[in-house]
Amino acid sequence: MSETDRLNTDELEAEQKWYSIDVHPYVFFISAALIIGTVLFTIINHEDVLGLFEQIQLFIAETAGWFLVLTMNVILIFVLALLVGRYGDVRLGGEYAVPEFTMRAWFAMLFSAGMGIGLLFYGVAEPMFHFVVSPLAEPGTADAARVAMDLTFLHWGLHPWAVYSMVGLSLAFFCFNKGLPLSIRSVFYPVLGERIYGPIGNLIDILATIATLFGVATSLGLGVQQVNAGLDHLFDIGQSPGIQVALIAGITMLATWSVVAGLKAGIRRLSEINLLLAVLLLLFVLALGPTLFILNAFGENIGYYVQHLPQLATWNETYEGTSWQHGWTVFYWGWWIAWSPFVGMFIARVSYGRTVREFILGVLFVPTLITFLWITVFGNSALNIELLGAGGMAEAVQDNIPVALFLLFENFPLAQVTSGLAVLVIITFFVTSSDSGSMVIDIITAGGNPDPPVLQRLFWAILEGVVAATLLVGGGLVALQTAAIATGLPFAAVLLFMCYSLRKGLAEYSGPQGFALPPYEHGRTLRTTVTYPTPGTFGRRRFLLGRRKPKRPAGGAQ
Repeated sequence: MSETDRLNTDELEAEQKWYSIDVHPYVFFISAALIIGTVLFTIINHEDVLGLFEQIQLFIAETAGWFLVLTMNVILIFVLALLVGRYGDVRLGGEYAVPEFTMRAWFAMLFSAGMGIGLLFYGVAEPMFHFVVSPLAEPGTADAARVAMDLTFLHWGLHPWAVYSMVGLSLAFFCFNKGLPLSIRSVFYPVLGERIYGPIGNLIDILATIATLFGVATSLGLGVQQVNAGLDHLFDIGQSPGIQVALIAGITMLATWSVVAGLKAGIRRLSEINLLLAVLLLLFVLALGPTLFILNAFGENIGYYVQHLPQLATWNETYEGTSWQHGWTVFYWGWWIAWSPFVGMFIARVSYGRTVREFILGVLFVPTLITFLWITVFGNSALNIELLGAGGMAEAVQDNIPVALFLLFENFPLAQVTSGLAVLVIITFFVTSSDSGSMVIDIITAGGNPDPPVLQRLFWAILEGVVAATLLVGGGLVALQTAAIATGLPFAAVLLFMCYSLRKGLAEYSGPQGFALPPYEHGRTLRTTVTYPTPGTFGRRRFLLGRRKPKRPAGGAQ
Protein backbone atom coordinates (compact mmCIF):
# COMPACT_ATOMS: atom_id res chain seq x y z
CA MET A 1 0.00 0.00 0.00
CA SER A 2 1.39 3.40 -0.97
CA GLU A 3 2.14 6.14 1.55
CA THR A 4 -0.51 8.37 -0.09
CA ASP A 5 -3.15 5.69 0.38
CA ARG A 6 -2.11 5.18 4.00
CA LEU A 7 -2.41 8.90 4.72
CA ASN A 8 -5.85 9.03 3.13
CA THR A 9 -7.00 6.12 5.28
CA ASP A 10 -5.50 7.71 8.40
CA GLU A 11 -7.45 10.89 7.72
CA LEU A 12 -10.70 8.96 7.32
CA GLU A 13 -10.15 7.09 10.57
CA ALA A 14 -9.25 10.22 12.54
CA GLU A 15 -11.73 11.36 15.16
CA GLN A 16 -14.05 14.09 13.92
CA LYS A 17 -14.99 17.30 15.65
CA TRP A 18 -18.53 18.66 15.33
CA TYR A 19 -17.43 21.16 12.69
CA SER A 20 -15.41 18.65 10.65
CA ILE A 21 -15.46 19.02 6.88
CA ASP A 22 -14.09 16.38 4.52
CA VAL A 23 -15.00 17.07 0.90
CA HIS A 24 -13.69 16.78 -2.62
CA PRO A 25 -13.19 20.50 -3.30
CA TYR A 26 -14.05 20.52 -7.00
CA VAL A 27 -17.18 18.37 -6.73
CA PHE A 28 -18.50 19.90 -3.50
CA PHE A 29 -17.96 23.59 -4.16
CA ILE A 30 -18.84 23.59 -7.88
CA SER A 31 -22.04 21.58 -7.26
CA ALA A 32 -23.06 23.81 -4.36
CA ALA A 33 -22.30 26.98 -6.36
CA LEU A 34 -24.40 25.83 -9.34
CA ILE A 35 -27.34 24.86 -7.14
CA ILE A 36 -27.23 28.02 -5.03
CA GLY A 37 -26.88 30.06 -8.21
CA THR A 38 -30.07 28.50 -9.57
CA VAL A 39 -31.87 29.34 -6.33
CA LEU A 40 -30.70 32.97 -6.41
CA PHE A 41 -31.63 33.32 -10.09
CA THR A 42 -35.14 32.06 -9.35
CA ILE A 43 -35.55 34.47 -6.43
CA ILE A 44 -34.19 37.50 -8.31
CA ASN A 45 -36.24 36.82 -11.45
CA HIS A 46 -39.36 35.77 -9.60
CA GLU A 47 -41.76 37.63 -11.90
CA ASP A 48 -40.48 36.11 -15.15
CA VAL A 49 -39.30 32.73 -13.94
CA LEU A 50 -42.58 30.82 -14.48
CA GLY A 51 -42.61 31.66 -18.18
CA LEU A 52 -38.94 30.73 -18.41
CA PHE A 53 -39.56 27.35 -16.78
CA GLU A 54 -42.41 26.66 -19.20
CA GLN A 55 -40.19 27.52 -22.18
CA ILE A 56 -37.35 25.32 -20.92
CA GLN A 57 -39.67 22.38 -20.28
CA LEU A 58 -41.28 22.73 -23.72
CA PHE A 59 -37.92 23.05 -25.49
CA ILE A 60 -36.44 19.96 -23.82
CA ALA A 61 -39.61 17.89 -24.35
CA GLU A 62 -39.86 18.83 -28.03
CA THR A 63 -36.19 18.49 -28.94
CA ALA A 64 -34.88 15.80 -26.57
CA GLY A 65 -37.92 13.84 -25.45
CA TRP A 66 -37.03 11.13 -27.96
CA PHE A 67 -33.59 10.78 -26.35
CA LEU A 68 -35.05 10.20 -22.88
CA VAL A 69 -37.47 7.61 -24.32
CA LEU A 70 -34.59 5.89 -26.13
CA THR A 71 -32.39 5.91 -23.01
CA MET A 72 -35.03 4.29 -20.82
CA ASN A 73 -35.68 1.52 -23.36
CA VAL A 74 -32.00 0.80 -23.93
CA ILE A 75 -31.43 0.47 -20.18
CA LEU A 76 -34.41 -1.87 -19.74
CA ILE A 77 -33.21 -4.14 -22.57
CA PHE A 78 -29.65 -4.06 -21.17
CA VAL A 79 -30.80 -5.09 -17.68
CA LEU A 80 -32.97 -7.92 -19.05
CA ALA A 81 -30.00 -9.13 -21.10
CA LEU A 82 -27.84 -9.24 -17.95
CA LEU A 83 -30.60 -11.20 -16.20
CA VAL A 84 -30.51 -14.07 -18.72
CA GLY A 85 -26.87 -13.73 -19.78
CA ARG A 86 -23.67 -15.42 -18.64
CA TYR A 87 -22.85 -12.75 -16.06
CA GLY A 88 -25.89 -13.59 -13.96
CA ASP A 89 -23.90 -15.87 -11.64
CA VAL A 90 -21.32 -13.21 -10.71
CA ARG A 91 -21.68 -12.55 -6.98
CA LEU A 92 -21.39 -9.00 -5.62
CA GLY A 93 -18.44 -9.15 -3.23
CA GLY A 94 -16.82 -12.26 -4.67
CA GLU A 95 -17.51 -15.95 -4.92
CA TYR A 96 -17.79 -16.55 -1.17
CA ALA A 97 -19.56 -13.36 -0.16
CA VAL A 98 -22.52 -13.85 2.17
CA PRO A 99 -25.54 -11.48 1.94
CA GLU A 100 -25.51 -8.86 4.66
CA PHE A 101 -29.32 -8.85 5.03
CA THR A 102 -31.98 -11.54 4.95
CA MET A 103 -34.18 -11.76 1.87
CA ARG A 104 -37.15 -10.33 3.77
CA ALA A 105 -35.16 -7.36 5.09
CA TRP A 106 -33.64 -6.79 1.65
CA PHE A 107 -37.04 -6.69 -0.04
CA ALA A 108 -38.36 -4.34 2.64
CA MET A 109 -35.51 -1.90 2.00
CA LEU A 110 -36.00 -2.09 -1.76
CA PHE A 111 -39.67 -1.25 -1.28
CA SER A 112 -38.82 1.66 1.02
CA ALA A 113 -36.28 3.02 -1.46
CA GLY A 114 -38.68 3.18 -4.38
CA MET A 115 -41.97 3.85 -2.62
CA GLY A 116 -41.80 7.61 -2.30
CA ILE A 117 -43.84 10.76 -2.06
CA GLY A 118 -44.57 10.74 -5.77
CA LEU A 119 -46.61 7.55 -5.57
CA LEU A 120 -48.84 9.09 -2.92
CA PHE A 121 -49.14 12.27 -4.97
CA TYR A 122 -50.01 10.54 -8.25
CA GLY A 123 -51.50 7.20 -7.08
CA VAL A 124 -55.06 8.54 -7.32
CA ALA A 125 -54.55 11.62 -9.47
CA GLU A 126 -52.70 10.17 -12.45
CA PRO A 127 -55.20 7.42 -13.42
CA MET A 128 -58.05 9.91 -13.06
CA PHE A 129 -56.21 12.52 -15.10
CA HIS A 130 -55.62 10.05 -17.97
CA PHE A 131 -59.25 8.92 -17.68
CA VAL A 132 -60.47 12.46 -18.27
CA VAL A 133 -57.82 13.53 -20.80
CA SER A 134 -56.88 10.30 -22.58
CA PRO A 135 -54.41 10.46 -25.46
CA LEU A 136 -55.32 6.99 -26.78
CA ALA A 137 -59.03 6.45 -26.04
CA GLU A 138 -62.32 8.31 -25.85
CA PRO A 139 -62.26 10.14 -22.48
CA GLY A 140 -64.63 8.98 -19.77
CA THR A 141 -65.19 5.46 -21.16
CA ALA A 142 -64.29 2.00 -19.85
CA ASP A 143 -61.58 1.83 -22.52
CA ALA A 144 -60.17 5.13 -21.25
CA ALA A 145 -60.05 3.63 -17.75
CA ARG A 146 -57.99 0.66 -18.99
CA VAL A 147 -55.65 2.96 -20.93
CA ALA A 148 -55.32 5.23 -17.88
CA MET A 149 -54.06 2.35 -15.74
CA ASP A 150 -51.78 1.18 -18.56
CA LEU A 151 -50.15 4.60 -18.89
CA THR A 152 -49.74 4.88 -15.12
CA PHE A 153 -48.12 1.42 -15.03
CA LEU A 154 -45.79 2.51 -17.85
CA HIS A 155 -44.58 5.50 -15.84
CA TRP A 156 -44.16 3.58 -12.56
CA GLY A 157 -43.26 0.08 -13.78
CA LEU A 158 -40.27 -1.72 -15.24
CA HIS A 159 -38.56 1.30 -16.81
CA PRO A 160 -37.76 3.27 -13.64
CA TRP A 161 -36.76 0.13 -11.76
CA ALA A 162 -34.51 -0.90 -14.67
CA VAL A 163 -32.66 2.41 -14.29
CA TYR A 164 -32.31 1.85 -10.54
CA SER A 165 -31.15 -1.74 -11.17
CA MET A 166 -28.46 -0.69 -13.64
CA VAL A 167 -27.09 2.14 -11.49
CA GLY A 168 -27.25 0.08 -8.29
CA LEU A 169 -25.64 -2.95 -9.91
CA SER A 170 -22.87 -0.83 -11.42
CA LEU A 171 -22.03 0.81 -8.09
CA ALA A 172 -22.22 -2.49 -6.19
CA PHE A 173 -20.01 -4.35 -8.67
CA PHE A 174 -17.24 -1.76 -8.85
CA CYS A 175 -17.31 -1.16 -5.09
CA PHE A 176 -17.67 -4.72 -3.76
CA ASN A 177 -15.86 -6.63 -6.51
CA LYS A 178 -13.26 -4.09 -7.57
CA GLY A 179 -12.66 -2.27 -4.28
CA LEU A 180 -13.31 1.20 -5.70
CA PRO A 181 -14.92 3.95 -3.62
CA LEU A 182 -18.71 4.17 -3.54
CA SER A 183 -19.10 6.96 -6.08
CA ILE A 184 -20.62 7.37 -9.54
CA ARG A 185 -17.29 7.93 -11.25
CA SER A 186 -16.04 4.53 -10.04
CA VAL A 187 -18.27 2.86 -12.60
CA PHE A 188 -16.25 4.33 -15.46
CA TYR A 189 -12.86 2.95 -14.40
CA PRO A 190 -12.76 0.25 -17.14
CA VAL A 191 -13.15 2.94 -19.81
CA LEU A 192 -11.44 6.00 -18.34
CA GLY A 193 -8.85 4.39 -16.08
CA GLU A 194 -6.92 6.91 -13.98
CA ARG A 195 -8.75 9.75 -15.72
CA ILE A 196 -11.67 9.25 -13.32
CA TYR A 197 -9.54 11.24 -10.86
CA GLY A 198 -9.41 14.23 -13.16
CA PRO A 199 -11.87 16.71 -14.70
CA ILE A 200 -13.95 14.03 -16.44
CA GLY A 201 -14.56 12.19 -13.17
CA ASN A 202 -15.32 15.46 -11.41
CA LEU A 203 -17.87 16.34 -14.10
CA ILE A 204 -19.60 12.97 -13.71
CA ASP A 205 -19.94 13.41 -9.94
CA ILE A 206 -21.08 17.03 -10.31
CA LEU A 207 -23.84 15.96 -12.71
CA ALA A 208 -24.83 13.16 -10.31
CA THR A 209 -24.95 15.59 -7.38
CA ILE A 210 -27.09 18.17 -9.18
CA ALA A 211 -29.42 15.51 -10.65
CA THR A 212 -29.92 13.89 -7.24
CA LEU A 213 -30.60 17.15 -5.44
CA PHE A 214 -33.14 18.43 -7.95
CA GLY A 215 -34.74 14.98 -8.20
CA VAL A 216 -35.19 14.85 -4.42
CA ALA A 217 -36.31 18.50 -4.34
CA THR A 218 -39.00 17.67 -6.91
CA SER A 219 -40.35 14.93 -4.65
CA LEU A 220 -40.23 17.21 -1.61
CA GLY A 221 -42.13 19.90 -3.52
CA LEU A 222 -44.83 17.45 -4.56
CA GLY A 223 -45.03 16.06 -1.03
CA VAL A 224 -45.45 19.41 0.69
CA GLN A 225 -48.24 20.36 -1.71
CA GLN A 226 -50.07 17.22 -0.67
CA VAL A 227 -49.37 17.78 3.04
CA ASN A 228 -50.85 21.27 2.65
CA ALA A 229 -53.89 19.84 0.83
CA GLY A 230 -54.39 17.23 3.55
CA LEU A 231 -54.13 19.71 6.41
CA ASP A 232 -56.48 22.06 4.60
CA HIS A 233 -58.92 19.20 4.10
CA LEU A 234 -58.75 18.33 7.80
CA PHE A 235 -58.46 21.75 9.43
CA ASP A 236 -59.36 24.28 6.70
CA ILE A 237 -56.01 26.14 6.94
CA GLY A 238 -55.97 27.09 3.25
CA GLN A 239 -53.47 26.31 0.50
CA SER A 240 -50.79 28.79 -0.55
CA PRO A 241 -47.07 28.94 -1.34
CA GLY A 242 -46.47 30.68 2.01
CA ILE A 243 -47.99 27.81 3.98
CA GLN A 244 -46.06 25.31 1.87
CA VAL A 245 -42.76 27.08 2.53
CA ALA A 246 -43.52 27.04 6.27
CA LEU A 247 -44.26 23.30 6.05
CA ILE A 248 -40.99 22.69 4.18
CA ALA A 249 -39.11 24.56 6.92
CA GLY A 250 -40.76 22.51 9.68
CA ILE A 251 -40.32 19.16 7.98
CA THR A 252 -36.72 19.98 7.02
CA MET A 253 -36.06 20.55 10.74
CA LEU A 254 -37.28 16.98 11.34
CA ALA A 255 -34.92 15.79 8.62
CA THR A 256 -31.99 17.56 10.27
CA TRP A 257 -32.90 15.83 13.55
CA SER A 258 -32.81 12.52 11.69
CA VAL A 259 -29.36 13.37 10.35
CA VAL A 260 -28.03 14.21 13.81
CA ALA A 261 -29.65 11.12 15.35
CA GLY A 262 -27.75 8.92 12.91
CA LEU A 263 -28.67 5.97 10.75
CA LYS A 264 -29.92 3.57 13.41
CA ALA A 265 -31.84 5.99 15.64
CA GLY A 266 -32.95 8.35 12.89
CA ILE A 267 -33.57 7.31 9.30
CA ARG A 268 -33.80 3.57 10.01
CA ARG A 269 -36.47 4.01 12.69
CA LEU A 270 -38.42 6.50 10.57
CA SER A 271 -38.25 4.12 7.60
CA GLU A 272 -39.73 1.31 9.67
CA ILE A 273 -42.55 3.57 10.89
CA ASN A 274 -43.05 4.83 7.36
CA LEU A 275 -43.41 1.34 5.93
CA LEU A 276 -45.87 0.29 8.63
CA LEU A 277 -48.08 3.35 8.11
CA ALA A 278 -48.06 2.87 4.32
CA VAL A 279 -49.11 -0.78 4.65
CA LEU A 280 -51.92 0.16 7.04
CA LEU A 281 -53.15 2.78 4.56
CA LEU A 282 -53.05 0.28 1.69
CA LEU A 283 -54.90 -2.42 3.64
CA PHE A 284 -57.55 0.06 4.79
CA VAL A 285 -58.44 1.11 1.24
CA LEU A 286 -58.30 -2.48 -0.01
CA ALA A 287 -60.60 -3.75 2.75
CA LEU A 288 -63.17 -0.94 2.84
CA GLY A 289 -63.02 0.00 -0.82
CA PRO A 290 -64.32 -1.99 -3.81
CA THR A 291 -62.26 -5.07 -2.89
CA LEU A 292 -63.50 -7.44 -5.61
CA PHE A 293 -63.17 -4.74 -8.28
CA ILE A 294 -59.57 -4.08 -7.16
CA LEU A 295 -58.59 -7.75 -7.14
CA ASN A 296 -60.07 -8.33 -10.60
CA ALA A 297 -58.39 -5.20 -11.93
CA PHE A 298 -54.94 -6.13 -10.58
CA GLY A 299 -54.49 -9.11 -12.90
CA GLU A 300 -56.16 -7.36 -15.83
CA ASN A 301 -53.99 -4.26 -15.44
CA ILE A 302 -50.80 -6.34 -15.48
CA GLY A 303 -51.96 -8.31 -18.53
CA TYR A 304 -52.84 -5.15 -20.41
CA TYR A 305 -49.49 -3.60 -19.46
CA VAL A 306 -47.49 -6.62 -20.71
CA GLN A 307 -49.43 -6.71 -24.00
CA HIS A 308 -49.00 -3.04 -24.82
CA LEU A 309 -45.57 -2.35 -23.26
CA PRO A 310 -43.56 -2.39 -26.53
CA GLN A 311 -46.01 0.00 -28.20
CA LEU A 312 -46.29 2.46 -25.32
CA ALA A 313 -42.59 2.34 -24.41
CA THR A 314 -41.56 3.46 -27.91
CA TRP A 315 -44.43 5.89 -28.57
CA ASN A 316 -43.22 9.42 -29.40
CA GLU A 317 -46.44 11.04 -30.72
CA THR A 318 -44.74 11.21 -34.12
CA TYR A 319 -47.85 10.80 -36.26
CA GLU A 320 -50.38 12.36 -33.90
CA GLY A 321 -48.56 15.68 -33.73
CA THR A 322 -49.73 16.12 -30.12
CA SER A 323 -47.85 17.21 -26.99
CA TRP A 324 -49.40 15.02 -24.29
CA GLN A 325 -46.06 13.37 -23.46
CA HIS A 326 -44.39 16.68 -22.60
CA GLY A 327 -45.98 16.88 -19.15
CA TRP A 328 -46.13 13.15 -18.45
CA THR A 329 -43.79 10.54 -19.94
CA VAL A 330 -40.90 12.92 -20.62
CA PHE A 331 -41.25 14.40 -17.14
CA TYR A 332 -41.26 10.95 -15.53
CA TRP A 333 -38.23 9.71 -17.48
CA GLY A 334 -36.27 12.80 -16.49
CA TRP A 335 -37.41 12.43 -12.87
CA TRP A 336 -36.39 8.77 -12.61
CA ILE A 337 -33.02 9.45 -14.21
CA ALA A 338 -32.44 12.31 -11.75
CA TRP A 339 -33.36 9.98 -8.87
CA SER A 340 -31.15 7.12 -10.09
CA PRO A 341 -27.88 8.07 -8.30
CA PHE A 342 -29.78 8.38 -5.00
CA VAL A 343 -31.82 5.17 -5.19
CA GLY A 344 -29.07 3.26 -7.00
CA MET A 345 -26.46 4.01 -4.35
CA PHE A 346 -28.82 3.01 -1.53
CA ILE A 347 -29.72 -0.26 -3.28
CA ALA A 348 -26.06 -0.98 -3.98
CA ARG A 349 -25.14 -0.48 -0.33
CA VAL A 350 -27.65 -3.09 0.94
CA SER A 351 -27.08 -5.70 -1.81
CA TYR A 352 -23.70 -7.13 -0.85
CA GLY A 353 -23.56 -10.90 -1.39
CA ARG A 354 -26.31 -11.14 -4.03
CA THR A 355 -25.64 -12.55 -7.47
CA VAL A 356 -26.25 -10.34 -10.51
CA ARG A 357 -29.28 -12.46 -11.46
CA GLU A 358 -30.68 -12.38 -7.93
CA PHE A 359 -30.09 -8.63 -7.75
CA ILE A 360 -31.98 -7.92 -10.97
CA LEU A 361 -34.86 -10.26 -10.09
CA GLY A 362 -35.19 -8.59 -6.68
CA VAL A 363 -34.73 -4.98 -7.74
CA LEU A 364 -36.56 -5.03 -11.08
CA PHE A 365 -39.58 -7.25 -10.50
CA VAL A 366 -40.48 -7.33 -6.78
CA PRO A 367 -40.76 -3.53 -6.22
CA THR A 368 -42.54 -3.21 -9.58
CA LEU A 369 -45.23 -5.67 -8.47
CA ILE A 370 -45.65 -3.88 -5.14
CA THR A 371 -45.92 -0.55 -6.95
CA PHE A 372 -48.53 -2.02 -9.32
CA LEU A 373 -50.52 -3.23 -6.31
CA TRP A 374 -50.45 0.25 -4.74
CA ILE A 375 -51.52 1.97 -7.96
CA THR A 376 -54.29 -0.57 -8.52
CA VAL A 377 -55.68 -0.22 -4.99
CA PHE A 378 -55.81 3.57 -5.08
CA GLY A 379 -56.23 4.22 -8.80
CA ASN A 380 -58.93 1.62 -9.40
CA SER A 381 -60.79 2.67 -6.26
CA ALA A 382 -61.04 6.16 -7.73
CA LEU A 383 -62.06 4.79 -11.15
CA ASN A 384 -64.72 2.62 -9.52
CA ILE A 385 -66.22 5.68 -7.84
CA GLU A 386 -66.19 7.57 -11.12
CA LEU A 387 -67.52 4.76 -13.34
CA LEU A 388 -69.88 2.88 -11.04
CA GLY A 389 -70.34 5.09 -7.97
CA ALA A 390 -71.21 8.62 -7.00
CA GLY A 391 -68.57 10.21 -9.25
CA GLY A 392 -66.81 13.51 -8.59
CA MET A 393 -63.24 12.19 -8.53
CA ALA A 394 -62.44 13.35 -12.07
CA GLU A 395 -63.58 16.89 -11.35
CA ALA A 396 -61.61 16.94 -8.10
CA VAL A 397 -58.40 15.96 -9.89
CA GLN A 398 -58.90 18.66 -12.50
CA ASP A 399 -59.40 21.27 -9.80
CA ASN A 400 -56.60 20.29 -7.41
CA ILE A 401 -54.32 17.28 -7.93
CA PRO A 402 -52.85 17.17 -4.37
CA VAL A 403 -56.30 16.96 -2.73
CA ALA A 404 -57.48 13.98 -4.83
CA LEU A 405 -56.18 11.38 -2.36
CA PHE A 406 -58.12 12.94 0.52
CA LEU A 407 -61.33 13.19 -1.47
CA LEU A 408 -61.01 9.46 -2.16
CA PHE A 409 -61.05 8.80 1.58
CA GLU A 410 -64.33 10.72 1.87
CA ASN A 411 -66.00 7.77 0.15
CA PHE A 412 -64.96 5.38 2.95
CA PRO A 413 -65.63 5.23 6.70
CA LEU A 414 -63.28 6.98 9.15
CA ALA A 415 -62.25 9.53 6.52
CA GLN A 416 -60.71 11.90 9.07
CA VAL A 417 -58.57 9.16 10.58
CA THR A 418 -57.42 7.94 7.17
CA SER A 419 -56.61 11.45 5.99
CA GLY A 420 -54.56 12.08 9.11
CA LEU A 421 -52.73 8.79 8.57
CA ALA A 422 -52.00 9.77 4.97
CA VAL A 423 -50.53 13.11 6.09
CA LEU A 424 -48.24 11.26 8.52
CA VAL A 425 -47.13 8.86 5.77
CA ILE A 426 -46.29 11.77 3.46
CA ILE A 427 -44.35 13.59 6.20
CA THR A 428 -42.30 10.50 7.07
CA PHE A 429 -41.56 9.95 3.37
CA PHE A 430 -40.53 13.61 3.21
CA VAL A 431 -38.09 13.22 6.09
CA THR A 432 -36.57 9.92 4.95
CA SER A 433 -36.21 11.15 1.36
CA SER A 434 -34.48 14.34 2.49
CA ASP A 435 -32.14 12.52 4.88
CA SER A 436 -31.30 9.68 2.48
CA GLY A 437 -30.83 12.09 -0.41
CA SER A 438 -28.50 14.30 1.59
CA MET A 439 -26.53 11.21 2.68
CA VAL A 440 -26.00 10.09 -0.92
CA ILE A 441 -25.04 13.59 -2.08
CA ASP A 442 -22.66 13.88 0.87
CA ILE A 443 -20.93 10.61 -0.07
CA ILE A 444 -20.51 11.73 -3.69
CA THR A 445 -19.20 15.19 -2.79
CA ALA A 446 -16.84 13.68 -0.19
CA GLY A 447 -15.02 11.73 -2.89
CA GLY A 448 -16.69 8.39 -2.18
CA ASN A 449 -16.11 8.45 1.58
CA PRO A 450 -18.96 6.26 2.93
CA ASP A 451 -18.86 7.90 6.37
CA PRO A 452 -18.45 11.68 5.88
CA PRO A 453 -18.98 14.22 8.68
CA VAL A 454 -22.55 14.95 9.80
CA LEU A 455 -22.24 18.71 9.26
CA GLN A 456 -22.02 18.19 5.49
CA ARG A 457 -25.20 16.14 5.41
CA LEU A 458 -26.95 18.87 7.39
CA PHE A 459 -25.87 21.35 4.71
CA TRP A 460 -27.34 19.25 1.92
CA ALA A 461 -30.56 18.49 3.84
CA ILE A 462 -31.17 22.21 4.40
CA LEU A 463 -30.26 23.05 0.79
CA GLU A 464 -32.77 20.46 -0.47
CA GLY A 465 -35.51 22.19 1.50
CA VAL A 466 -34.42 25.61 0.22
CA VAL A 467 -34.44 24.42 -3.40
CA ALA A 468 -37.88 22.80 -3.03
CA ALA A 469 -39.30 25.97 -1.46
CA THR A 470 -37.74 28.22 -4.11
CA LEU A 471 -39.10 26.13 -6.99
CA LEU A 472 -42.57 26.06 -5.43
CA VAL A 473 -42.66 29.83 -4.99
CA GLY A 474 -41.03 30.46 -8.36
CA GLY A 475 -43.18 28.25 -10.53
CA GLY A 476 -45.08 25.56 -8.66
CA LEU A 477 -45.55 22.20 -10.37
CA VAL A 478 -44.14 23.46 -13.68
CA ALA A 479 -40.89 24.47 -11.99
CA LEU A 480 -40.62 21.09 -10.25
CA GLN A 481 -41.17 19.24 -13.53
CA THR A 482 -38.66 21.46 -15.34
CA ALA A 483 -36.04 20.83 -12.65
CA ALA A 484 -36.44 17.07 -13.01
CA ILE A 485 -36.29 17.09 -16.81
CA ALA A 486 -33.45 19.61 -17.09
CA THR A 487 -31.18 17.73 -14.67
CA GLY A 488 -32.18 14.28 -15.93
CA LEU A 489 -31.36 15.02 -19.58
CA PRO A 490 -27.55 15.39 -19.31
CA PHE A 491 -27.35 12.52 -16.82
CA ALA A 492 -29.16 10.27 -19.34
CA ALA A 493 -26.00 10.36 -21.47
CA VAL A 494 -23.99 9.35 -18.40
CA LEU A 495 -26.30 6.35 -17.85
CA LEU A 496 -25.83 5.09 -21.42
CA PHE A 497 -22.07 5.38 -20.94
CA MET A 498 -22.50 3.51 -17.64
CA CYS A 499 -24.15 0.55 -19.42
CA TYR A 500 -21.10 0.16 -21.68
CA SER A 501 -18.67 0.49 -18.79
CA LEU A 502 -20.50 -2.09 -16.66
CA ARG A 503 -20.56 -4.54 -19.57
CA LYS A 504 -16.82 -4.03 -20.07
CA GLY A 505 -16.12 -4.43 -16.35
CA LEU A 506 -18.10 -7.67 -16.16
CA ALA A 507 -16.33 -9.02 -19.25
CA GLU A 508 -12.93 -8.34 -17.67
CA TYR A 509 -13.87 -9.73 -14.24
CA SER A 510 -11.77 -12.80 -13.39
CA GLY A 511 -12.60 -13.55 -9.77
CA PRO A 512 -13.15 -12.25 -6.25
CA GLN A 513 -11.03 -9.35 -5.08
CA GLY A 514 -11.27 -10.18 -1.38
CA PHE A 515 -13.69 -7.49 -0.28
CA ALA A 516 -14.60 -7.31 3.44
CA LEU A 517 -17.90 -5.77 4.54
CA PRO A 518 -18.51 -5.02 8.22
CA PRO A 519 -22.17 -4.67 9.33
CA TYR A 520 -23.65 -1.40 8.07
CA GLU A 521 -25.51 -0.76 11.32
CA HIS A 522 -22.20 -0.33 13.11
CA GLY A 523 -21.33 2.61 10.89
CA ARG A 524 -17.93 1.12 10.01
CA THR A 525 -16.05 1.91 6.83
CA LEU A 526 -15.97 -0.43 3.82
CA ARG A 527 -12.47 -1.64 3.06
CA THR A 528 -10.67 -3.97 0.68
CA THR A 529 -8.42 -6.78 1.91
CA VAL A 530 -6.12 -6.65 -1.13
CA THR A 531 -3.99 -3.91 -2.63
CA TYR A 532 -5.75 -2.10 -5.47
CA PRO A 533 -4.20 0.82 -7.38
CA THR A 534 -6.62 3.45 -6.10
CA PRO A 535 -6.69 5.62 -2.97
CA GLY A 536 -9.31 5.30 -0.23
CA THR A 537 -11.42 8.04 -1.82
CA PHE A 538 -11.24 10.23 -4.89
CA GLY A 539 -10.09 13.13 -2.76
CA ARG A 540 -6.50 13.28 -3.92
CA ARG A 541 -7.02 17.00 -3.65
CA ARG A 542 -9.19 17.23 -0.56
CA PHE A 543 -10.48 20.00 1.65
CA LEU A 544 -10.17 18.95 5.29
CA LEU A 545 -11.18 20.81 8.44
CA GLY A 546 -11.68 19.67 12.01
CA ARG A 547 -9.77 16.37 11.84
CA ARG A 548 -7.82 15.37 14.90
CA LYS A 549 -4.52 13.63 14.42
CA PRO A 550 -5.04 9.85 14.49
CA LYS A 551 -3.76 8.14 17.64
CA ARG A 552 -3.19 4.75 16.02
CA PRO A 553 -2.25 3.35 12.61
CA ALA A 554 -5.25 2.76 10.34
CA GLY A 555 -6.28 -0.81 9.61
CA GLY A 556 -7.17 -0.36 5.95
CA ALA A 557 -6.07 -2.32 2.93
CA GLN A 558 -3.33 -4.82 3.44
